[in-house]
Amino acid sequence: MNDANYKELIVEKKGGVAIVTINRPDARNAINRELHAELDHIWLVLQDDPSVQVIVLTGKGAAFSSGGDLKRLADRAGTDEGNRLALELPTHGRRLLNNILEVQKPIIAAINGDAIGLGATLALFCDITVMAKEGRIGDPHVRVGVSAGDGGSIIWPLLIGPSRAKDYLMRGLLATGDEAERINLVNYSVPANEVLPKAIKIAEELASLPPWAVKYTKATVNIAVRQHFNQAMDASLAYEALTMKTADHKEGAQAFLDKRKPKFTGR
Repeated sequence: MNDANYKELIVEKKGGVAIVTINRPDARNAINRELHAELDHIWLVLQDDPSVQVIVLTGKGAAFSSGGDLKRLADRAGTDEGNRLALELPTHGRRLLNNILEVQKPIIAAINGDAIGLGATLALFCDITVMAKEGRIGDPHVRVGVSAGDGGSIIWPLLIGPSRAKDYLMRGLLATGDEAERINLVNYSVPANEVLPKAIKIAEELASLPPWAVKYTKATVNIAVRQHFNQAMDASLAYEALTMKTADHKEGAQAFLDKRKPKFTGR
């Protein structure tokens, strides 16, 4: 049964496994302000829930998450609201990912379709990733005039190395599920209809193992992730906030909505 406290998420629990589903299918599960707030909160709630041993995160419909709401980004780019939100970004952006890292329980991303921008970051910060072969994953922030600052520049180098990460992030490239598995960006690539069942099967296996052994193994591996996060995240978000105030960002976001090629000027 879904928790009535959430409007943008569906939370189901069964046999020690909690399945969290992003529930904005008509918007390809784009992350708006309301969903962002619920995602901030859900991790701490599940961490403290003794009935939950493992968490599965997925999206409803054809996409995992298309990332930030580009229409809202375009509407507020260059405005007083946009400037205020850029100043708030370091706080809000850090909190979501930090809360994921605070969870001792394993988190499995069932990437049922496209995972773009912040959607990709959200998936890749999970502990194990199962992705649809037909899906695409990538962080094309640069294509709308913004640096990859909401965590992409943190997690991609850890997973696939700095050189390959820069190739994907600086060019805003997307990878298919098979390609993402080949370069070790995700753990498994399977047909879309097998993504959630495989993720649940892994979750059930983990839930049957000694919980403290699993939790402390995750915690030990995550020491390096946390160190890198703490060293680089504030600067990464600050650079993103700076680029959100540029004319190139406004042009990039609007061009995406207009389905035309942007004309960047370096301003």
